[in-house]
Amino acid sequence: MNRIDELFSDLRGRDAKALMPFVTAGDGGLDTTARVIPALERGGASVCEIGIPFSDPIADGPVIQASMTRALDAGTRLSGIFETIAALRPNTRLGLVAMVSYSIVYRNGLDAFVRDAGQAGFDGLIFPDLPIDEAQPARDAAGEAGLTLSMLVSPSTPADRARRIAQACTGFVYVVSRGGITGEGSTLPAGLPERLQTLRDATDTPLAVGFGVSSPEHVRSVVSVADAAIVGSAMVRRLHDAAEQGGDPADEAERFTRALASGLIGSVGVG
Repeated sequence: MNRIDELFSDLRGRDAKALMPFVTAGDGGLDTTARVIPALERGGASVCEIGIPFSDPIADGPVIQASMTRALDAGTRLSGIFETIAALRPNTRLGLVAMVSYSIVYRNGLDAFVRDAGQAGFDGLIFPDLPIDEAQPARDAAGEAGLTLSMLVSPSTPADRARRIAQACTGFVYVVSRGGITGEGSTLPAGLPERLQTLRDATDTPLAVGFGVSSPEHVRSVVSVADAAIVGSAMVRRLHDAAEQGGDPADEAERFTRALASGLIGSVGVG
C-alpha cells in the first residue's frame, strides 16, 4: 500500500487527523530543505507538501511566489530536489508529496517525471493546473508507479465536476477552502462543511483543506470536518523570517508545526 494510503488508514483507525505543511524546495537552499523536512515530522506533521519552484506559480500568493523566486535564484533544479528527497527518504516516515505545475511535468515527459519522482522517494503528486478532462494519462502513470495523484477542488468548481475530481483523486482530495490565491487568512468560509459533505457523498478518499489555514484555531476548525489541514503561506513566511533574523528555519519549522498540531483535537501524526 502507498505510504499516503497507509497513513490515512492508520489515522482513521485511531479517529485522528493529519497536519500537512507546505514548503518550497530550495527556499534558503536545498540543505535548508533537507533540515526542515525532518523538523516538520518532529513537530507532528504527517505529510509534507513540497513545492517544486516554478517561475509562474499557479494560484500562489505573494509569500509562496517570493519563495519560489528565491529558490530559483539560488539555483534549485529538479534533479537537485530529487537527490535531496532520495537522501532524506530512508530517515523519515513522513508522506512526501510533490506539488508541481504540469508545465514542468510536460517539459520533462510525464512517464519520466513520475518515474524519477517515485524513485527519489515521493509518495504522491499534486498537479494544481491539470484539468480533470485531461488527467487520465497522469492518473495511469502515477498508479503504475505506485504514487497517489491529488487534484484541486475549488469553491467555484461546479458540483458535478467537483464530484468527478474527487472520484479521480487518489491519496487525498485537495479542497481549496476559498477563492483567490494562497495566503494567510483570519477566518475560514462558513460554507466549507457543506462543500465537504458533498464530496464525502462522492468518495471515501480523505479530504485535505488548504488556502488560508494559518493557526492552531484554523487547524482545529478544519479537522473538525475534514481529514487533514494544509498550511502553506504561514509556514513559508515563518521559515523565511527566521532565516532573515539570523535564526534556524528548521527550529522554527518544528516550533510552528508543534503549535499547529495542538489544533488536531487530540489527534496525532506519524511522528
